[in-house]
Amino acid sequence: MKHEAIALKPIRSLQDALDRCQALGMRLSRQRRLILELLWEVQDHVCARDIYDQLSRAGKEIGYTSVYQNLEALSSHGIIECIERSDGRLYGNISDPHSHINCLDSQQILDVFVELPPDLIERIEAETGVRITDYRIDFFGYRNPKPEASAPTDGVEAVPVDSER
Repeated sequence: MKHEAIALKPIRSLQDALDRCQALGMRLSRQRRLILELLWEVQDHVCARDIYDQLSRAGKEIGYTSVYQNLEALSSHGIIECIERSDGRLYGNISDPHSHINCLDSQQILDVFVELPPDLIERIEAETGVRITDYRIDFFGYRNPKPEASAPTDGVEAVPVDSER
């Protein structure tokens, strides 16, 4: 069951996540805390197996089933994000609406906050008849440029994006 985060402050830190668990009446078990701490430590999107492996290597006793069940509970309550991919689910610490850049070189997913111009949203609403309340954009690209031979020849020039933003 998906729970709506109605009038709750965004989850931007580990403490915010712990506070949200308590506000929702979720038990803050040792396993749940370990998972949340790890997600805020790694600052990446990871699968249940990676979380289990990292916790095991750190000497934290936790079963794989417990990891999976806690991830499902945390994501279904909107405390962490779950990204469905063809090769499985990935979990990340940001649950606020945001977009992703999917790096095709490394398979890494980067979180970005994109705000579309209001006139573009209004145009999309007018064309579709749907009032937009939220959006997420998935970008795909290469961190390492492809060789010139594979570049498009349609006269469109690629403009580099400032990665410092």
